[in-house]
Amino acid sequence: LKPKAVIANGDVFDGASISRHGRIGFLEHRPTVIEELKACQEMLGRIESACKEVKPSPFLTWTLGNHDSRFETYLAAVAPQYEFIDGFHLKDHFPAWRPCWATWVNDVCIKHRWKGGYTAGHNNTVQSGVNIITGHTHILAVQPWSDYTGTRYGVQTGCLANPDGEQFADYTEDNPKDWRSGFTLMSYERGRLMLPELIQVCGEDEFEFRGCINKV
Repeated sequence: LKPKAVIANGDVFDGASISRHGRIGFLEHRPTVIEELKACQEMLGRIESACKEVKPSPFLTWTLGNHDSRFETYLAAVAPQYEFIDGFHLKDHFPAWRPCWATWVNDVCIKHRWKGGYTAGHNNTVQSGVNIITGHTHILAVQPWSDYTGTRYGVQTGCLANPDGEQFADYTEDNPKDWRSGFTLMSYERGRLMLPELIQVCGEDEFEFRGCINKV
């Protein structure tokens, strides 16, 4: 598809061991910060490698999420004297990615979160007045809204993690989750956003896209 930009839409890093939330029982294993950083570097590194094969290489942007912010929030609280030292900012560990709270592509605002809940996509676009792409809810969905100004889209980009992964079992008390693994493809024609397309994981190494089941 030769994308012009690839956007990681927040909460790539979790920060479970530095969260303000307490442990859930005695047996819960929370990864250390260094374990998380290495996992993030490995996963984002796969995307970076794939992007290097595209000419010209797409822009890599990371819209920071509320979990990502735990990294610097914790350090700012307990060691503020280390500000501006390399390694004390999350971006220092991912130099290929441009961090931001929000990024715009023409008339589309892309950020990790604004409104919450299962109606987030609808509420985001109705109340912002623009096309808006968020990822906070882990829901994978496109919700159009039409009024006198035309049609715009509230998109929720799902999550790349497996919703049934063991890392979520204690957090969700192993309840059913309206989460879906996948991502969103945005295409433009004449400068206008077309109906966003969803790519959804449907098996161990399979995904749905444009009416077909594809192998990874």
